Amino acid sequence: MKRTFILAIAALSFAACRNANNQTTETATGVSVGNETSKTTKVDPINAPVIVFERDIFDFGKITQGEKVKHDFKLKNTGKSPLIISNATATCGCTVPQIPGEPILPGKEGVISVVFNSEGKMGMQDKVVTVTSNANPTVATVHLVGEVLTKK
Repeated sequence: MKRTFILAIAALSFAACRNANNQTTETATGVSVGNETSKTTKVDPINAPVIVFERDIFDFGKITQGEKVKHDFKLKNTGKSPLIISNATATCGCTVPQIPGEPILPGKEGVISVVFNSEGKMGMQDKVVTVTSNANPTVATVHLVGEVLTKK
C-alpha cells in the first residue's frame, strides 16, 4: 500500500512539472509565445496582423549573366496588432532576402529587400521568397522574375 501511494505521488509530481513547462506567456505586444514544445504563436484571427504587399511580383526584365538585381518589396500591416516577420527564405542561394528587424505597427509600412545574383544562371528565372510571420496567414510569397542572357 505504501509503495502504491509513493508511486502515485511521484507520478503526480512528474505530471505537474510537465504542465508547468508547457504554459505560455504573453509578451508586451499581446502575442502568446510558448516553450520549446509549442513553437506557434497564437493571435486571435480578428486581431492578427495582416501583411499586404504593394506588388508581390517584380519583373526585372532582361539582364546579362553575372548582374545583380536588387528590389525592395514594400509591405503594409493592415491588421490590428504588430507584424513580426520572423524569416524569409529563397528557393536558392542566389537570392538573398533581408527582413525588417523591428515589428511593423498596424497601419505602418516596411520593406523586405531581395538581391538576386544571376552568376551561373541562364534563361527565364522565377525566384520565390517565402516570408514567415505572425500574420494571418502566416506564410506569404513574393517573386522575382525575368530573363538572364548569356555574356557576350
